[in-house]
Amino acid sequence: MKHKKLNTILITISALSAFAITSPVFAAKGDQGVDLSHYQTSTAEFGQASDKFAIIQLGGYYDGYFSPQSTYATQVASTIAQGKRAHTYIYAQFSSNAQADEMLNYYLPKVQTPKGSIVALDVESGNPNTASVKYALDKVQAAGYTAVLYGYKAFLTSHLDLESLAKAYPLWMAEYPNYQVTTSPNYNYFPSFDNIHLFQFTSTYKAGGLDGDIDLTGITDNGYKGTTTASTGGTAVKTTTSTPAVKAGQTANNTPKSSIVVGDTVKVNFSASKWSTGESIPSWVKGQSYKVSQVSGNNVLLAGIDSWISKSNVEILLTTSTTAKLTSSSSTGYYTVQSGDTLSGIAAKYGTSYQALASLNGIGSPYIIIPGEKLKVSGSVSSSSVSSYKVVSGDTLSEIASKYGTTVAKLVSLNGLKNANYIYVGQTLRIK
Repeated sequence: MKHKKLNTILITISALSAFAITSPVFAAKGDQGVDLSHYQTSTAEFGQASDKFAIIQLGGYYDGYFSPQSTYATQVASTIAQGKRAHTYIYAQFSSNAQADEMLNYYLPKVQTPKGSIVALDVESGNPNTASVKYALDKVQAAGYTAVLYGYKAFLTSHLDLESLAKAYPLWMAEYPNYQVTTSPNYNYFPSFDNIHLFQFTSTYKAGGLDGDIDLTGITDNGYKGTTTASTGGTAVKTTTSTPAVKAGQTANNTPKSSIVVGDTVKVNFSASKWSTGESIPSWVKGQSYKVSQVSGNNVLLAGIDSWISKSNVEILLTTSTTAKLTSSSSTGYYTVQSGDTLSGIAAKYGTSYQALASLNGIGSPYIIIPGEKLKVSGSVSSSSVSSYKVVSGDTLSEIASKYGTTVAKLVSLNGLKNANYIYVGQTLRIK
């Protein structure tokens, strides 16, 4: 039975080229990549060095309720900086054309991946209907992007006429047999259907969890037809959308490693093996991003793990100047507290933590909020105007240092701490 099913799948995949969006070549056919949201870090995370693309969540819409993703812009920028292709998706729970308009009128102007790139609608909950989903996909396509429908076969076929939608638009389908670490697709679990261009084959692409996807037709080339010269890893891309995130990624991509300064965000290369001290680099560090806290000659100190590494073993994801531009260009959102609200509940709605909201709004323990009060739910804490910080549950000294653009060593010195690993809830720390 397995051989019979696999043969059917191979025939299906072969036939997919008939549905592929017009393209001179399918250079990306068979490329693997990831999809990202606020569950990952603020910079793009990949499962393997060979990954070529990321599809990044711009936000969510839940029958009239908006949940923008604060990590979107920096994940787009750092994907571009690594010479990989960045695309966009929206978690879309809607059931009418009016809701589709409300959702897309809000989100489409905020897309920061190139024109022609994928903007997928993630339809996996609520009560969608075929007409409204088709209407929304039409609107995405009319805006100049490649409209794609994402979901699970069982849900989509039970709620929509998926056959008619697949005749008009590419599908991105998810199906996986278990939650064990999986680095390549198992086609015995392929959700066979017409016009599948992308296959999400695991939610545990690496230890700790990460969605893994494969491009079956070359659709992730869309928006990235041209190339430009790049100074750091991967293949650089020529984009046509003028946005802060794309500009930040291009700037980082063209910044020589000799120009790394304190505050830049860098990624430890998958190929790195030794710290500057000669000790072996743990596998969990590779591919992860860190802020630079000190620079000395050809070496940099990584904040959070306080380890020195050669500049040749890192890749620049965001420079200090481009990070500042991203922060200043992103709009700050507000939420008006309702009766019965809790800070943790509001944080969950906006894809953040209650500690981050408390810090953003200057709220101390016991985190009292008042109905009618306006809370900032996006934006950043201005380190220039903050001289102290009250420790909240879950904080670490390295996270506080990173948040305020300083170092663990400086915080230890300013506060006379005997142990950098010991801080307590309610403790007030000097920041400068």
